Amino acid sequence: MRRIIFMAALVFLAGCKQRTNETTNTEKAEAPTEKKKRPVAIENGKFFEREGKKMLYGGESEDQHFDISGYLLKDEQFHYGIGRERFPALLEPEFISVDEANLIWADSTRFLLAKSVNEIKAYSVEDLTRHEVVNDVLDGKPIMAAYCILADLGAIYERTYGTTELTFALSGYTYYDEDVWGGLDGFILWDRETESLWWPLIGKAVSGPLQNVKLLEMNQTNWEDTTWKSIREKYPTAQVLKSGQDFERPKTWSKINDVSEIRSKYLLAQ
Repeated sequence: MRRIIFMAALVFLAGCKQRTNETTNTEKAEAPTEKKKRPVAIENGKFFEREGKKMLYGGESEDQHFDISGYLLKDEQFHYGIGRERFPALLEPEFISVDEANLIWADSTRFLLAKSVNEIKAYSVEDLTRHEVVNDVLDGKPIMAAYCILADLGAIYERTYGTTELTFALSGYTYYDEDVWGGLDGFILWDRETESLWWPLIGKAVSGPLQNVKLLEMNQTNWEDTTWKSIREKYPTAQVLKSGQDFERPKTWSKINDVSEIRSKYLLAQ
């Protein structure tokens, strides 16, 4: 079973060519010449009803499924569905120094860099391809480094909504829309506090209590899509994400029952 899951994860991560952050999250990528055949979620029984609610498979445990009643997307455009805890999205990432990292990374290696006045953190795209999401803190502010190899979309996001901090991970699904990002698949995220689903390609939550709430990309003056050579030369005190990390997935976490403050401040026009 582990081998099957591992192979499914490898297929899930098959990707596209490099794209820099000169494009925004709402721009379209060039249309692919040939679309890879991917497992269609609805054909594999990932959608079902329970007590009058529309549900989406989230894992082997009954409490892992997502309530997607009234959601914004279309069943037939979901791919995969391998479970929401299959990828090691980090909660407490560890870092190494630039000197240590320089023994590992080639000058041309692609990185996402988050920076503030007092702190700089660097995340290799190679490591982000494995984790997809790294929940972190930069100079005391919760952030998230995220990268999807399928859409070649990488960015740094804020995780604080008013007085609430959200924690993100992979849902195990990708989704595509022919009118978004050239029709490329993009990962679907979920947050642990409300179990809403988020689609970064359109920059908002697409189901759950936070549906239509904006995904908060960090101001682009505070993050870069860059190379290891640039980091080594410009930011010698940067902290660099340590490779090969994993962790025991949490069994429980704090839930948010009242999301009125978040919705009042961060809801996008529908």
